[in-house]
Formats: sequence, C-alpha cells, structure tokens
Amino acid sequence: MNKKRLSAVILLCIGCVCSYAEDQITVQADTEAMQRLVVQKDNLLNLLSVIDKQYGDTAAVLKKLQAQIEQKRNSLDLIRQDISNCQRDVDKLRKELIEQIRVAYAFGQKDKLKLLLNQQDLAVSGRMMHYFNYFNKDRLKKLADLDAAFERLDKLDKQREAEAAILEKDLESKKSEQLALLEAKKKRSNIIDKMGSDYSSPEQQLSELQESENSLRHLVSSLPGAEKEGSLIGNKAVTTTTEKQSEFVKNVDFSSLKGKLSWPVTGQLSHKFGSARTVVTWDGVLIDANEGVEVKAVTRGTVVFAEWLRGYGLMIILDHGQGYKTLYAFNQSLYKKTGDSVEAGEVIASVGQSGGRSKAGLYFGIRSKGVPVDPLEWCRR
Repeated sequence: MNKKRLSAVILLCIGCVCSYAEDQITVQADTEAMQRLVVQKDNLLNLLSVIDKQYGDTAAVLKKLQAQIEQKRNSLDLIRQDISNCQRDVDKLRKELIEQIRVAYAFGQKDKLKLLLNQQDLAVSGRMMHYFNYFNKDRLKKLADLDAAFERLDKLDKQREAEAAILEKDLESKKSEQLALLEAKKKRSNIIDKMGSDYSSPEQQLSELQESENSLRHLVSSLPGAEKEGSLIGNKAVTTTTEKQSEFVKNVDFSSLKGKLSWPVTGQLSHKFGSARTVVTWDGVLIDANEGVEVKAVTRGTVVFAEWLRGYGLMIILDHGQGYKTLYAFNQSLYKKTGDSVEAGEVIASVGQSGGRSKAGLYFGIRSKGVPVDPLEWCRR
C-alpha cells in the first residue's frame, strides 16, 4: 500500500471516530435534556399537588364559612323577629296601662278608704273593694310584664349586636379566603399552562396517562383487603384495622346493588366506560358537574384512601367489602380521611378539576377485586 492510500485510510478512520464521538455526544446531550425535562415535570407535578391541596383546603374553609354566615344570618332574622314580637307586646301593654289609668281617673282617683266610707250598702262596698283590688293587681302585673318586656328587648338588642359582630368577622374572613382561593387558582392555572406547553406531544401525553393508570392500578392493588392489616396507603398507615372495616361493611351486599346505586353527582356523562382517552380507554366514567358540587357516597363504606394521586388529583376511595371499591377523583376538596366510615348518600368530597384538568368534573370508577367494571351497569339509569 502506497503512502497516499495509507493516508486516505487513516483520514477515513479518523473521520469515522470523530463522527461516532459526535453521535455519542448528541445522544448524551439528548439523554441529559430528557432527564432534565423529567425532573422539571416531576417538580411541576409536585408543585401542582401542593397547590391542589391548598386550593382544596381553602375551598373547604370557604364553604364552612359560608355555612356559618348563612347560619348567623338566619339567627339574626330570628332575633329580629323576636324583637318585633317583643315590641308589639310592649306596645300592647302600654295601651292597656293607658286604658287602666284612664279608668282609674274616671273613678275620681279615690283610694280604698274613701271608696269604702262613701258606700252605704256593705254588699256594694264589698264588690267595689273586690273590683278595686283586681284592678290594682292587674295594673301591677302589667307594669311587671312591661318591665320584663323591656328587659327582654334589651337582651335581644345585645344579642343582635353580638351576632352582627360575629357575622361581620365571618364576612371579613370570607373575603380573605376568597382572595387566597383566587391566588391558588391563578398559580394552578399557570402550572397547567406550563405543563401543556412544555409536555404536549402525543408521546408525552401517552406516557403520562400510562404512568397515571399504573399508579392507580398499583394503589388499588395495595389497598387493605379482608386478610391484610396495617397496610400503607400513600406512605401513611391505615388508621382502622381491616377487622373494623369489615365489621362496618359486613351488612353491605354490594353485589346485590347492581343497577340500584345512586350516582355520586348529577350531571352529563362526557366519557363512558371503555371510551377512547387519547390512545387508551377510560376505566371509569367522567361526569360533567360544576365546581364545588357535593360528591356523595353511592353506598355505605370505609375510606381507604383520601389523598392526591398523580393524574387523578384529589381522590377518595371507599371499600365496600366483598372486594368492591368505588373511586372518586378530580375533586376540589376531600371531606373525609382514611379510616372514616360513611353512609350511603353522605357527602365525602366536592367536584373540582384537580390533577391538572382544565374543566371541572368527577371521575367515578368501580373495582371488583381490582378489576374495573362499568358504572353504567351498577348505577340507576
């Protein structure tokens, strides 16, 4: 091989090595960029979890304050009605006293002794004395009643002032909570917008859905069953034993309720069981409902999960025994905690859009020994 050909071969080898090195650098750069995106996305999801919980807690406080305000307003209405009734009693007593004074004046302002001495007939004198005593006692009673009415009126006025002060304080608290709610809502919206713009490719959406479904599947399979005790849910120990849970739900024959269950909320089914969800399918139903609408338990059960779950937001899961569980997700607020026992129709949460959703609604699912079943077959049509 001459020197020229050898030089050409060497240059070719050097070029291949350089090209391979460049490809490796590019692959490494892409891998590092992907890892950074994953970390950034995880950070955003963690932040979304915090904001969703904050939003839910604030909304729950605001709802409680609203109930207290309504109660105080009703109490004030009752006090005002009592004051009005008491004022009518005072006016009536005043008129009666005025009439008695007028009658007394008509008698010539005579006292008992004059009345007795001026009567020749003892029988007439006795009757007059009786009338005089009755009249005097009645007048004294009305004066006492009038004093009592004034005293009650004064107490009612003070009670009204106290209730009005509490109401004013509650209204101020409500304004503060509303501002906090709006701030949390704004933060959540910014996070969702950022996630939508940075991670909106079909591949990333599919990956996210698959991760969410895997998380839910793993969660449901790890929940306490009839033969397990002391299970961990979301790194938190279940506060009630399986034996107690079974004791509470032992009279619930869930399988006999097929086709008879009430829906957890009233609304339009925007996605049915088995319908397309991007490239996967829904393993429950999505019910359109306004934010804040009460979510009710479909039947008696025990809360075995009440936390934020990736892809599902604030979720609550009820165990009904016999391997049956119901799932309620995308909630605004959770009103029950793990270990709580709930009755059929009891309010357990409120409709929201947690978990990164842009529209309010409720995800509702039913599991039979971990397997998703169609809620349409179980709930009344």
